[in-house]
Amino acid sequence: MYRSPLVVASVATMFLLQLCYGEKASLEKGADAWNLCEQIILKMGYPCQNYTVETGDGFLLGLYRMPYGFNEQLRDNSWSRPPVFLQHGLLQGGDNWVLNNPDESLAYILADAGFDVWIGNIRGTRWSHGHISLNTRDKNYWDWSIDELAAYDLPAMLEFVYKSTGRKTFYVGHSQGTIIGFAAFTQDRVGDFVAAAALLSPITYLNHINCAFCNIAAHYYVERMVKTMGIREFNLRNELGVELVDRVCASPKVDCENLLASITGANCCFNSTRIPYYTQYEPHSTSLKNLAHLAQMVRQGTFEMYDYGKLGNLLRYFRFSPPAYDLSKIPKSLPIWMSWGGNDALADPVDVAHTMEELPSKPELVYVEDYGHIDFILSTRAKADVYDSLVAFFRAQLGNVHADT
Repeated sequence: MYRSPLVVASVATMFLLQLCYGEKASLEKGADAWNLCEQIILKMGYPCQNYTVETGDGFLLGLYRMPYGFNEQLRDNSWSRPPVFLQHGLLQGGDNWVLNNPDESLAYILADAGFDVWIGNIRGTRWSHGHISLNTRDKNYWDWSIDELAAYDLPAMLEFVYKSTGRKTFYVGHSQGTIIGFAAFTQDRVGDFVAAAALLSPITYLNHINCAFCNIAAHYYVERMVKTMGIREFNLRNELGVELVDRVCASPKVDCENLLASITGANCCFNSTRIPYYTQYEPHSTSLKNLAHLAQMVRQGTFEMYDYGKLGNLLRYFRFSPPAYDLSKIPKSLPIWMSWGGNDALADPVDVAHTMEELPSKPELVYVEDYGHIDFILSTRAKADVYDSLVAFFRAQLGNVHADT
């Protein structure tokens, strides 16, 4: 297979591939190789606890807790620390909340601000722990999309936090973490676990995205091509992932000289010198079905469940088209804060406005003109630009965290 040097070098950028650095750095070997506490958080001097949460369909998710930060006065009073749950985006894991320095990473900032921080990881990520009976070579292990993440993964982790703390949690999602958050919030029982939600680069609709790479991949039905090869896992660290990127980059409409910007928009403020460190941990795997679901959203302009085709939908949903995720079902009493950027190619202003029109309540908004999609988690300016407002929003909602019992 021919692979142009340009594509190899550009795909290496940040989350996408590590090839431009030669042999990629690897995680430490041993029993703690897939333990986020041991690999990153404890080394930064923060406390960390590792839990395994089983979903209703048998996946074993890694849930990590930072019960406090460096504020000595808060260490012995767990009731004074409201829980906050962080949910990562596509091809990412819980590590993205702790990859920068403590004064720049949201998880450390929240812990130091007096919050009890819980870091979630969906199925398929390296920080999770597999399945009770399936292994990664089984095709059924990768038979899931946003629907299962919203119906199983997120509710299981939020319920675990609720039962562990006796209180509702504040929710933070980025990118896909906002998609599954919005979808889950339409379910009655999830609202019982969440006190307020902060959404970075909020996404429900994707039909106006300014991402040439994503549009080409979606409209060329690239996921079908890969599926015919018998592949169910999408992993940018292997040959198939590189081949898929090569095929999309063959289009003259995609500028692969700066592939990260082609996908996320121009990011103003992350520290590019840390890319070799970031790529020790990112990207994580996802399922081809999950990418297919996102591609459907791009092509069809809908926020609805996976489309199996008319016959498949009839067998699964008892209707010819998949059910929509009805944002009007999100409780009006749920306080929502959202932040997006002027250079974000994925959370397009038209689509964000569409989301806000359908929400039953008016969210608190923070707009950062020069931010791209990745800046919301890795910007060196994010504390002042975004996180201080987020923390203030949660502090204003402290009365909502107590259980309703």
